[in-house]
Amino acid sequence: MPKHLLYLDDLQVGDNFISGEHVLVKEEIISFANQYDPQLFHTDEEAAKDTFFKGLAGSGWNTAAITMRLIVESVPFSAGIIGAGVDVTWPTPTRPGDILHVESKITDIKISESKPSQGIVFTESRTLNQKGEVRQITRAKLLNFFKA
Repeated sequence: MPKHLLYLDDLQVGDNFISGEHVLVKEEIISFANQYDPQLFHTDEEAAKDTFFKGLAGSGWNTAAITMRLIVESVPFSAGIIGAGVDVTWPTPTRPGDILHVESKITDIKISESKPSQGIVFTESRTLNQKGEVRQITRAKLLNFFKA
């Protein structure tokens, strides 16, 4: 995580953040799915060939968890990544061998009228693989604070 933490004072609409990478392997897809989303297209490589996904696909929730970690590591908000709401979509499935990274952008900032020491930072984060294919889009409202 970067050493310089960002407060509301430091942020502007249009600011961009790019994460490091995460290599998604077959074993991680299957392990995550066996524990949290045990559907054949996530847990059985052979059976997945005859499903909507036409092959092993990572659970969207696995992609979301990876995305969260990559955002935490790349968006150094002063109080951490405190969610106040999120919209998540998965335009394409993650696959074994995907090398994922997240590109986040601040789309709006609203200062709280009732608590003027804090505000909501609106972000859009795109989780992409090594080919630039969008695997997840996350639109989030994140709490942040002014410097004391």
